[in-house]
Amino acid sequence: MLAAHDQARLDALYESMSRASQEALGYPVARDFDYAPLYRFLQFPSNNIGDPFQASTYRVGTREMEREVIDFFAALFRAPHDDYWGYVTNGGTEGNLYGLYLAREMYPNGIVYFSEDTHYSVAKNVHFLGLRHIMIRSQPNGEIDYEDLEESVRLHRDVPAIIFANIGTTMKEGRDDIRRIQEILKKLVVQERYVHSDAAFCGPFAQFLDPKPAFDFAEGADSIAMSGHKFIGAPMPCGVVIARKRNVERIGRSIGYIGSMDTTITGSRNAFTPLLLWYAIRMMGEQGLRKRLARCQEIAQYAVEGMNARGIAAWRNANALTVVFPRVSETLKSKWQLATQDAISHLIVAPGTEPVLIDALIADIVKEQT
Repeated sequence: MLAAHDQARLDALYESMSRASQEALGYPVARDFDYAPLYRFLQFPSNNIGDPFQASTYRVGTREMEREVIDFFAALFRAPHDDYWGYVTNGGTEGNLYGLYLAREMYPNGIVYFSEDTHYSVAKNVHFLGLRHIMIRSQPNGEIDYEDLEESVRLHRDVPAIIFANIGTTMKEGRDDIRRIQEILKKLVVQERYVHSDAAFCGPFAQFLDPKPAFDFAEGADSIAMSGHKFIGAPMPCGVVIARKRNVERIGRSIGYIGSMDTTITGSRNAFTPLLLWYAIRMMGEQGLRKRLARCQEIAQYAVEGMNARGIAAWRNANALTVVFPRVSETLKSKWQLATQDAISHLIVAPGTEPVLIDALIADIVKEQT
């Protein structure tokens, strides 16, 4: 039995996390999920070790559900029906690392191009992989500067181009247009190229936007990474990466110890998160994701209009769920857990965000300004 003081610590932690969860507006995490029917699976030492499309000697896992999750998002991302592969990752960073890893195996001497608004983990990933990179300017809305990209690629047109495209930048939810990027590469006759789409937050709903951003396989992506805990919702970080199967086959190797191919970043893999994502997409389907998006967009616009009405210069990119406004004080940054960088702060309307929270934040900002 747990000691009384340890039980008290757990109870206090639960209360603290419960309060913090209700006041987190700056990060893309859905809070309206309920996975109670799956808790019974936590009693097993589950592990999806190895390739999700192959059996393993270790059978305490959820490979079948994982494959269905992959199939769902491969279809959503318009992947070639006979040339896709994927797995459930620990989150967007692992998915991005995987895409860059495949690109490096194809083009070891390639140069990675990404904008200055790219997530901080990408610079770390290219360092891990020993890849050269060039940072490209961003436009004010967070989208990559295509003229700067074209000029940079022109100067290195004899080197394979690895494009890291943002489908929703960290602070402004700017979306790079990979159709336009592919046109630049074609114009410069760069035939050795790889395009990865980082759709960490926007992946589950980008296809439903009008106009739809150019980010998927049909538009020229070679791999796409997304998070599962952000828009769909999960009690722990998770994600999905989808890639062209022919590129994955380059890096796979058979491992007798596990009775499967080694094709993922990690050896042992979480077998509970594929179950969470499978349950969520079975419960919601495409129609449910569309409804979540519509509700979030409604509240994001409510936030912009509410802030502007109170003299706060807030804005959002077209169809974005991220609302950008002038940098707040350290007090409000801490209270509302607001992501802040340079002169701006932002809030993100993830599923579970209600107007009452927006109203409370606006009231706090106005109070400090008066």
